[in-house]
Amino acid sequence: MERRAFDRLGRQVSVVGLGTWQLGGDWGEVSEDAAREVLDASVESGVDFFDTADVYGDGRSERLIGDYLRARPELDVLVATKMGRRVEQLPEHYTLANFRAWTDRSRTNLGVDRLDLVQLHCPPAAVIDSDEVFDALDTLVAEERVAGYGVSVESCDEALAAIARPGTASLQIILNPFRLKPLERVLPAAAAAGVGVIVRVPLASGLLSGRYTVDTVFAESDHRTYNRHGEAFDQGETFSGVDFATGVAAAVEFAELAPEGATSAATALRWAVQQPGVTSVIPGARSAEQAGANAAAAGLPALPESTLAAVRDLYDRRVRAQVHHRW
Repeated sequence: MERRAFDRLGRQVSVVGLGTWQLGGDWGEVSEDAAREVLDASVESGVDFFDTADVYGDGRSERLIGDYLRARPELDVLVATKMGRRVEQLPEHYTLANFRAWTDRSRTNLGVDRLDLVQLHCPPAAVIDSDEVFDALDTLVAEERVAGYGVSVESCDEALAAIARPGTASLQIILNPFRLKPLERVLPAAAAAGVGVIVRVPLASGLLSGRYTVDTVFAESDHRTYNRHGEAFDQGETFSGVDFATGVAAAVEFAELAPEGATSAATALRWAVQQPGVTSVIPGARSAEQAGANAAAAGLPALPESTLAAVRDLYDRRVRAQVHHRW
């Protein structure tokens, strides 16, 4: 498993990590046993980077990870969590007092004295523009509540504002063959600034697995049912903001680009891994088999230029008009 650096943390992580939104139960029920199997399969495949959040299952994901790592003290896993979405998304809530309370809760959930990395969880743009917010984040580092901080964002403009902050160690953003805009300015800016890039939603909420048809039905508790039009949170988090029927059709075409012997999902992950400036890609998994397959994608040969060009053409023809101007 290739490893890449978060320069401002002085740490390296596997180029394929594990997103653990699923372990909170927000994609349908996942038992504790199944969660442990996912974590086991990930680390056995070379993954040493877990991404979670205080809001995933209202802390369930953090607690499962904390319990798991306490039972496996030999592991050296960097755990990134996120904060800020357990309250209404108002700039006045992003205060040092709240940051202390939120990180105290996450430290308790994870069973650690200091968080490896805490990220603002897709805050309003005004939060990223606030000097006071970043002074408060610097205070968390000085108080050794966190080793470093980053920002998870929805839009490229928000990403560029976060990268410009001198203390930002990481940027988390949606990037996949159905969301190409970050390639234009965000990834080059992050690389120039020494900011690590965490790629989330790399499979467009599963669309790029090629397993779905327009008739696929998801559980009522799955955000792919209840947030298709942004009813609960930003629409871009669900299917990357692409209309489901459009996404299914585009995914069929994308699957035709997979190299011989590679799945559509592995091809999408390999595509993300090889984008310049990416530090780690964090697909989720609900089973040990999925977790192992995701990690294995890091070992695929680099996709040729002809495939990269075909991805761009597919995006331009089928997807760009729906997402490029929004995020």
